[in-house]
Amino acid sequence: MSWTELILLSLGLAMDAFSVSVCKGLSMKKIDYKGAFLIALFFGVFQGGMPLIGYFLGSRFEQFISRYSHWVAFILLGFIGGKMIFETFRAESSDEPQQEYRLNIGELLVLAIATSIDALAVGVVFAAQKTPVVSSVIVIGAITFVTSLIGVVIGNRFGSKYEKKAEFAGGLVLVLIGVKLLLDGLGIL
Repeated sequence: MSWTELILLSLGLAMDAFSVSVCKGLSMKKIDYKGAFLIALFFGVFQGGMPLIGYFLGSRFEQFISRYSHWVAFILLGFIGGKMIFETFRAESSDEPQQEYRLNIGELLVLAIATSIDALAVGVVFAAQKTPVVSSVIVIGAITFVTSLIGVVIGNRFGSKYEKKAEFAGGLVLVLIGVKLLLDGLGIL
């Protein structure tokens, strides 16, 4: 695999993490640099780590991974996105003041797994093609880290103006990403 192909592959893998990072940035009234760094770190580590796991699992489990990864991503992203959408309606009908933004590590872990699960199959391809895995994993992780950090900043700049609508849109984007991954996995798209 050439460097150009690896960079394009890395950018493609990072797009789900970028979209989710934009959604996380939408929920911040003021940019939280520590939170933005943690979000980018989680997505970068998981996006880089999944191909490594896939590489070691090898083609032995390729059929199982590719058969169910789209369902897992659909369920996880659908749940998180649905929860975000539900909370926008609940906050509108409530007289309580809205809670301050807090980084939820458990939710971030679920999102990082959901957005990187397709990279597991890429690791299987790396094993089959005898691709140098260490340099590939570093490139994938670094590109995902940078794109996720940019995503949080973009989301924050947009979200401060359109708070509720932006949070609703962010939840909707997560649900739509999950649906897209499901349809791709089922061969419909």
